[in-house]
Amino acid sequence: MTKRMTGVLALLLTMAAAPALAHPGHGSVEGFAHGLMHPLTGLDHILAMVAVGLWAGLVGGKARFAYPAGFVGMMVVAGLWGMSGGSLPGVEIGIALSVVILGLAIALKASPPLAAGTLACAIFAIFHGFAHGAELPESASGFSYALGFVLATAALHGAGLVLASQLAARAPLLARVAGGGLVLAGVAILAG
Repeated sequence: MTKRMTGVLALLLTMAAAPALAHPGHGSVEGFAHGLMHPLTGLDHILAMVAVGLWAGLVGGKARFAYPAGFVGMMVVAGLWGMSGGSLPGVEIGIALSVVILGLAIALKASPPLAAGTLACAIFAIFHGFAHGAELPESASGFSYALGFVLATAALHGAGLVLASQLAARAPLLARVAGGGLVLAGVAILAG
């Protein structure tokens, strides 16, 4: 395992550790911990967020920044919508479809214009962000919770970017196979 991949895995494991909250009044800490854990505890979220980074890394160039930034930016907006008690039908279907479509993009080596790829990632983020925001714990700070899920999402995108750099250089066919695996996983999530 490369040093870079080891570092990403160490960061993800560190983020997964929740603080001990022995005294009341930890709304900000509790909110941050819940926000940090939300994207890391759902396979559908993990797959989609790593896939955004993987796709961005495989496309390369400005997509390496734009796709994740488009996702995170729209996820924050949709998270606020979810926190405010809004309604969005079909959230779980949208999340599962994001895994399928991102998997297809990776498997087919899709390299759309930068704006189109960024827009696609932002559309997928609506469903993920809304789901995160709608699950804000009642006692948690909304800001701290959002900060947590933004950092976890960025770390998952980073893991995908690192994976892309490894696969593009050493096993480009394996990247396409990974895309196919994402499609199958997304279909399984849809069927579940």
